[in-house]
Amino acid sequence: MPHRELPWTVALVSDQTRPGPAPARRRERPDGLLAAKDGHRIHAREQAVACTAADGRHLWTCPLEGLRCTGAYLSGGRVLVTTDTLAYTPWGFTGPALLLDLADGAPLAEQRAGSAAALSGGRFLVGLRGYDVFDTWQYAPDGTVADSWRSCGHLVVGSGVRVVETRGSTAEPSRVVRLHPGGVVEPGPELTESQVGRPVVLEDGTVLVLDAGVLRAVDRALAGTVLAELLPVPAGEHHRFLGSLRREGEHLVARIEARDPEDPRSCTTRTWTLALRRRPGS
Repeated sequence: MPHRELPWTVALVSDQTRPGPAPARRRERPDGLLAAKDGHRIHAREQAVACTAADGRHLWTCPLEGLRCTGAYLSGGRVLVTTDTLAYTPWGFTGPALLLDLADGAPLAEQRAGSAAALSGGRFLVGLRGYDVFDTWQYAPDGTVADSWRSCGHLVVGSGVRVVETRGSTAEPSRVVRLHPGGVVEPGPELTESQVGRPVVLEDGTVLVLDAGVLRAVDRALAGTVLAELLPVPAGEHHRFLGSLRREGEHLVARIEARDPEDPRSCTTRTWTLALRRRPGS
């Protein structure tokens, strides 16, 4: 894989450690506004999804019996709504992705999905992992499959499509990859952790990933570099460490929750605040 100096650096601002009880793992529960585009606003409701105009007028409601919204994506007169089920199924709590007509909320198609992203012209990407499934599909505006790839994870759209892969096992390494037409997957830098958290995407398309205690950067050409080594994570113990990364203005906030190996009810949370800077002349 190509390696070169990328135009970003980080500098440590603060490093805080806090011991305490392990937090309960809760599924995110989006509430209220999910997406807005071209005068349409999509809202999560109790077992329903609703659409309003920019001036607040109610346009339509689509009931979602036994489901709750986790996200909404708008493109070309279509809405893709991802959901969770309210009861455990063979797919865990992952519910179907529903393709709706933006004009009236009428259901057009249904797919199983764990991740999603909008493309132009009413097209969408949907990814799913589990039970010998590790795939991403591209759906046309009528809900038919236009393309598919053997890769799945966090979808990054812009000047093509990249995937920060999240695998269910370590049998094969996760990577940052690029999807090409015809099901072609271009491999990029390998990741140490099989299930990294949601990446941060910078304005030039650089993807930042917190990977087993290491902050990695991968550009549009799939060139990767290490920006910071924050915390050594022992091999074989990745399951004890839960990392997250977010951007706050000109800073990055990296957080790792480490469960005690002897008492999983105890946890040490370490939080780094990093100044994000462009290299001079870049």
